[in-house]
Amino acid sequence: MTTAELTEPKSDERASILLVDDMEDNLVALEAVLGSLNEPLVRARSGEEAMKAILRRRFAVILLDIRMPGMDGFETATNIKRLDQTKNVPIIFLTGTDSDDTGYAFRGYATGAADYLTKPFDPWVLRAKVTVFLDLHRKNQQLERLLAREQQQFDALAARMTSIERQLSQAADPDVRELRHHLTRMEETMRTMRRP
Repeated sequence: MTTAELTEPKSDERASILLVDDMEDNLVALEAVLGSLNEPLVRARSGEEAMKAILRRRFAVILLDIRMPGMDGFETATNIKRLDQTKNVPIIFLTGTDSDDTGYAFRGYATGAADYLTKPFDPWVLRAKVTVFLDLHRKNQQLERLLAREQQQFDALAARMTSIERQLSQAADPDVRELRHHLTRMEETMRTMRRP
């Protein structure tokens, strides 16, 4: 596997961005600001829709409005953070300037938000923040691929050693028994290295 293969995202691993807001105008504005990032933008008009979306697809970052009918942004974020597959997805809270900024910001960070912006937001700032989370997502995917590759190589080596040991166990020669003893110690060392 080349460096290019490890760093370029596969088509099914693109860094999707979830946009959650009950107002159509806000979703259109977010799409206009983030469209130039060339990553899939997925809309959700409520907390309930957002929860369905995160169960169907992997997201790099979630932009979440706080004030929505039904399940508000805080409750949605709490539910997102409870799920194993989404607990580490960064959330950027968005709220209107008429909100109690201090109280809302505190609650947002308390629910696990990575950032908090008020509307109207600066498009350049929002795009820059989202870009940072997209980069982190890509680096995490690259690391996952590297770890999976290392695990495959480790498993292949362990299987090969087991096969050699099995063949040696059938031999009666004293030198072979000594070699078998060393192989057993190597396997124990490998098992120890494999533990987290």
